[in-house]
Amino acid sequence: MKTKKKILVIFGTRPEAIKLAPVCLAVRKNPDLELLICNTGQQRDMAEKTLSFFCLKSDYDLDVMQQAQTLFDLQARLMEKLSSLLADQPVDGIIVQGDTMSAFCGALAGFYGRIPVFHVEAGLRSESLSEPFPEEGLRQMLSRITTLHFAPSAEAEKNLLRENIAADRIFITGNTVIDALYSLAPEQYVNAAAELEKAGMQPHVAKVLVTVHRRENHGPRLENIIRALQRIAQKYPQHQFILPVHPNPAVKERIRTEFASCGNMLLLSPLDYPQLCYLMKESVLILTDSGGIQEEAPTFGTPLVVLREKTERMEGVEKGCAFLAGADTEMICQLAEKFLSSPQEKSRKENPYGDGNAAEKIVAKLVDFYNAERK
Repeated sequence: MKTKKKILVIFGTRPEAIKLAPVCLAVRKNPDLELLICNTGQQRDMAEKTLSFFCLKSDYDLDVMQQAQTLFDLQARLMEKLSSLLADQPVDGIIVQGDTMSAFCGALAGFYGRIPVFHVEAGLRSESLSEPFPEEGLRQMLSRITTLHFAPSAEAEKNLLRENIAADRIFITGNTVIDALYSLAPEQYVNAAAELEKAGMQPHVAKVLVTVHRRENHGPRLENIIRALQRIAQKYPQHQFILPVHPNPAVKERIRTEFASCGNMLLLSPLDYPQLCYLMKESVLILTDSGGIQEEAPTFGTPLVVLREKTERMEGVEKGCAFLAGADTEMICQLAEKFLSSPQEKSRKENPYGDGNAAEKIVAKLVDFYNAERK
């Protein structure tokens, strides 16, 4: 390539920041590419703080969030602001990750501007438009307008091929979240432990990490999950249950009300990335509806109960790293008791989601793409 290609990386949430940070670093290191970073602001402060752990900072902040904003409002604001950004700053390619509104709108803006779109973590499918909602619909639509698809696994590649995506546009790279995990320095874990102890974590007590936030788990499902957590926490008072409370009001108020008097349930504000990784590593069990944690936990050998009816990450379930419980109170309790009643040595199986080299593979394919364009 004669001139550097300007690559705009668009993200809006903390999970996207985690998974795109290794890609940003690999792009920045490549002499043929110029990195530009756009934070749409879906989780503005959390995402920016996460970037800082990787010594990265956004070039553009769209600040799209408003109080009580609907999905309609969010998409409209994103498209308007992305249109203005791309008019002011022409780019040669756009990288998006996963299945958020920021990812979909970033790709759509690229499509409208005839700019190549590169999708990191392409091909995940639950095949149910309501599980998860709206993410399943967003990522299916995103795939139709993507130029290169970076699939985290062979299963993701199969999903894309089944949807008639051209095979020469799909590349299996592994998931960049494993790259991010491996990039944390030992002292970051030490600092995370110290900060968590100040917040109330008991250092020499068996810990259970709990996260719940997904939109489809609001309402009756959340009530079922809360009942299960109350029963488990009561049955295992010698364990400390640590629950970072999601800022979404539909979750936050209910969780804080129900567990206010539960002595062994530590409710925390959202954790920073090293703190979350430390707890994944040190916990004897994780109960979560998070997609990213399903991918990260196998690296630490920590068993995981998935609080979702369906998961697009079946590789972990098939390998015995994760167990699908949905929002069924009895099933959650049974699976949790299986691990808490007779703790076993953690099984360090090979992580089915990657080897820590995904970002390098992605950037190599980007360079190949632009070199091929010149011929």
